[in-house]
Amino acid sequence: MTVEGLVFADDELIKAIERDLTIQQVANVATLPGLVGRSIAMPDAHQGYGFAIGGVAAADMELGVVSAGGVGFDINCGVRLLASPLRREEVENKIDTILDHLFRDIPCGAGKRGMVALSIEELERVLEGGAHWADEGGIWVCA
Repeated sequence: MTVEGLVFADDELIKAIERDLTIQQVANVATLPGLVGRSIAMPDAHQGYGFAIGGVAAADMELGVVSAGGVGFDINCGVRLLASPLRREEVENKIDTILDHLFRDIPCGAGKRGMVALSIEELERVLEGGAHWADEGGIWVCA
């Protein structure tokens, strides 16, 4: 490992993740080049596709890597990686405003209800059509 692994979990979660590959995935992430800090599993951690769901890792801008598994790609869970041409100096005095706009415009968090209610049949059409389904239906989830 290039950095340490750290798991935040109570006894119940430890029992659950001992039955899958979560701990191994935290260790695997810790071997990625250019990481800073630790490879971390948060209290909602569970096995993912190579990178534990609920896993966190930070990489050095010059020496590190970006792992698609670390930003979510399997079930479109709402996690996104955003690249910007802006430099830190250009935005550091505007961080609060930027975060306010992101939280306002991008759905996030847990819950049973979303912005669009779907029947099982409509969900099948979403799964088949993806973004085309949303575009054809005039559905936009962020401004």
